[in-house]
Amino acid sequence: MFSDAIRAVILGIVEGVTEFLPVSSTGHLLLAERFFDLGAGDFWNTFTVLIQLGAILAIVVIYFGKLWRIALGMFSNAADRRFVIGVLAAFMPAVIVGLLAGRYIKELLFNPWVVCFSLIVGGAALMWVDQLDHKPREYDATTFPLSMYIWIGIAQCTAMIPGVSRSGATIVSAMLLGADKRSAAEFSFFLAIPTMIGAFAYDFYKSRADMTSDHLVIVAIGFVVSFVTAIIVVKAFLSYVTRNGFTFFAWWRVIVGTLGLIALALGR
Repeated sequence: MFSDAIRAVILGIVEGVTEFLPVSSTGHLLLAERFFDLGAGDFWNTFTVLIQLGAILAIVVIYFGKLWRIALGMFSNAADRRFVIGVLAAFMPAVIVGLLAGRYIKELLFNPWVVCFSLIVGGAALMWVDQLDHKPREYDATTFPLSMYIWIGIAQCTAMIPGVSRSGATIVSAMLLGADKRSAAEFSFFLAIPTMIGAFAYDFYKSRADMTSDHLVIVAIGFVVSFVTAIIVVKAFLSYVTRNGFTFFAWWRVIVGTLGLIALALGR
């Protein structure tokens, strides 16, 4: 039990740090499983999905005022209603692809080789976008055009490939469509709320019969750790990218992916 609690803390930190950075939380968790024997087994595969709700709760807490205002106003205020429709429109492509191809994606692509290559390619894409002569037209994630929300949602589907990064895909697509860095990052946070709640509900429903009281305690530990870590990371991330862009995270991806490929080639 104690060793499982330590494992839950480590995975909770990995989840909280990487969920909202454009570096792929799923990819890092898969590499942690492969190289450090963390997270192996059916329960731990479910665990890594369930603790994502802790990271999502961090977003709800940070943006509670704005989200509460939108929730209250969506039935009477056209702008608030339009934003809610935009988030749902961006969310739907992932639902459709997940239902049609989710099982096949997990069977075929969830391996460390794919993760490492995806990290490197995604890092190159992030570096390229960050160095473009960017002339943003959109500065508020709640007022993007409806078509822009839909295209961002379609781009998010690429993150079903482990190592691509959900936040990375949404940030890159939002910037290419005219958003500034901060609003692109913020919309990736907002879109994560329905996306990850849906993934949590689906996995919890599938595994509910196998959950013991010990399992629930371990999930609770990971949940709390990911929540606290994510609150710290999100605040620091927004401040950092507004000033410095995404180059640091691009190199992070390339270095981790390259080291992973070297380790795999050596038979580790």
